[in-house]
Amino acid sequence: MNKIKLTITGCLGRMGQQLIKSAKNSKNFKLVSLTENRIVNKKIFGLKPQLNSISAFKNANVIIDFTIPKCTLEVLKIASKLKKKVVIGTTGFSKKEENLIKKYSKNIPILKAGNMSLGINLLMYLTEIASKSLGDNFLSKVFEIHHKHKKDHPSGTALMLGKGIATGKNKDFYNLMGKKYLNKKTFPYSKKINFNSIRKGEIVG
Repeated sequence: MNKIKLTITGCLGRMGQQLIKSAKNSKNFKLVSLTENRIVNKKIFGLKPQLNSISAFKNANVIIDFTIPKCTLEVLKIASKLKKKVVIGTTGFSKKEENLIKKYSKNIPILKAGNMSLGINLLMYLTEIASKSLGDNFLSKVFEIHHKHKKDHPSGTALMLGKGIATGKNKDFYNLMGKKYLNKKTFPYSKKINFNSIRKGEIVG
């Protein structure tokens, strides 16, 4: 069986490093290129990281992107020209950016999730069912904790759960989104969905 040729963006990041290790330990994948948003003067498993470009992506079957929204949109612009498949694990997109990703998905295959875990996706589905069953009269909020290195808040996982609540209510998520708190000991319920994000230590996530 032919191996799937991969490009991993953000190769020096936490997720990038983990993806590289997983790809190298798998018989199903072959790393053909790595990219970063700056010049890197060292090789990683024999590959010198490049900037996002046509030359960096041209030999890949799939591009895996766990970076930041600005970088992801740059990747999609290039991938769209090359007709490359893209897996997106980046979080923190605005509504405008989400709509732009949907536009790109009409031209190339895109798999996107704020959390790739089967358990979290099941939890999102169960949240949607609970929200639909409880109706419009109940109040909700989302509380999440991640390690201190995570830059975006709320996290992609928290937003997924918020979207589950909104879908259950048959409401637009962005219209239902409330306040976004950071490192608050307590935060209120609301008719909208409030979020509280804790960032501390080396908590797994």
